[in-house]
Amino acid sequence: MRGVIGAFGAFLAAVLLSSVAHAQISGRYIEARTCDVYVGPCFAESEVNLAGSQAVLAWHITEGKLDGVDLAGLKIVAAVEAQATLGTPFRNPYPAYSVVYVDARATKAQRDALVRFARRMAGKLLENVVRVQPAEIEFRQLGEGRVVLRAGKDVELRTRPATAADSTCVNEYVYYEPLVQLNPGFQAVVATRHTFRGKGLKTTWSSPEKRSAFIGTFYVTD
Repeated sequence: MRGVIGAFGAFLAAVLLSSVAHAQISGRYIEARTCDVYVGPCFAESEVNLAGSQAVLAWHITEGKLDGVDLAGLKIVAAVEAQATLGTPFRNPYPAYSVVYVDARATKAQRDALVRFARRMAGKLLENVVRVQPAEIEFRQLGEGRVVLRAGKDVELRTRPATAADSTCVNEYVYYEPLVQLNPGFQAVVATRHTFRGKGLKTTWSSPEKRSAFIGTFYVTD
């Protein structure tokens, strides 16, 4: 009996140690592209290499730590410019370049951790960060499918749910998947505003009223 109890205790300790070693990071996410992501193939293919090479990605971390640094409540935004339509199989969009906005409330350690977190989540999209800038970041959920995102005066996104009036053909679906891994249940929505006015990339953009955005949640382990 003592052997069974001892083995169970060792197993329980291992589980607890594992949960400490692999901290959980979770929160909300939004992205918008300069092409439609919820669309029929004929419309999507008409935009290939003409639109969709720019994107804005943003995370609001609601809980979690990275490398022991607490990131709960902090936000990070990235404006990305690639070489071709992101997600297309017809041309390599890399290298991509990005400007990253980190939460102005974050400490130096938290800012560095936020950048590492975003790079881990976005992979090659954030391989070439040309500028990191502290900014006041607003990330608010206003209702079903409605999110407002701002990073200083440089980035603004606003979304709403898609309706039947947004349909251009009868076979729309999620033609392009989100640029990062999300929990099941993410939603494709209309970006009523999608602007980048910052410095550091070759271009700025404004791409309103397109079915170009995703909102959802994420959950990862450190």
